[in-house]
Amino acid sequence: MSEMELRGLPTVYVATVEFCDGAERQQAALGADLAAVFVEHPIQDRTDAEMQDIADRAFEELLAKLVV
Repeated sequence: MSEMELRGLPTVYVATVEFCDGAERQQAALGADLAAVFVEHPIQDRTDAEMQDIADRAFEELLAKLVV
């Protein structure tokens, strides 16, 4: 993703809140500073309707981070 950012392509990764700390440590290890949107955990075994609801609630934040 950081390579895409260097090429001028805005990127945002999406992960569940369970992975906030791990994502921060990984970015620090890689020397990256990437935009992220964290959604509720877990997403495993969610119905399509539940996943759509999670995506709908994350959309505005995701969009805002892409067009900054």
